[in-house]
Amino acid sequence: MGKLSHINEAGEATMVDVSTKEVTARVATASGEVIFPAEVFSELEKNQFSNKKGSIIQTAVIAGIQAVKKTADLIPLCHQLALSKIQIDIKPKKTSFIINCTVKCTERTGVEMEALTGVSVSALTIYDMCKALSHDIKIANIQLEKKSGGKSDFNR
Repeated sequence: MGKLSHINEAGEATMVDVSTKEVTARVATASGEVIFPAEVFSELEKNQFSNKKGSIIQTAVIAGIQAVKKTADLIPLCHQLALSKIQIDIKPKKTSFIINCTVKCTERTGVEMEALTGVSVSALTIYDMCKALSHDIKIANIQLEKKSGGKSDFNR
């Protein structure tokens, strides 16, 4: 097991120095799920996944994209990155929405946190738009699916 990269020798929080790392194309994909009671999901389906606030899916996609671009403002030790692609897909499945977020850049550090942030804020936006129907909505299984382009690749 490695050591925590955001803690220095004195035990203090620190931003990782990436200045000596190689600039490479980096890609990360994260996923998550918003789970509804069956009757609530059925009601949403009847209304083509729209409500008084508008399209639930499209609003969540836009919110997720905005969040990805703000990741360094939200997560204190993340680097500002010049992002080249953000793709958020939200698909209905049984009584849930499955969210996938893929982020790309050509940088010295990866975009895992950006992909995870995109999924998280998309899920929170869906919750916000649907909470009037029920508070028994669960956000679950937010996780990194894969990343590539850095020192080590990952594929779940």
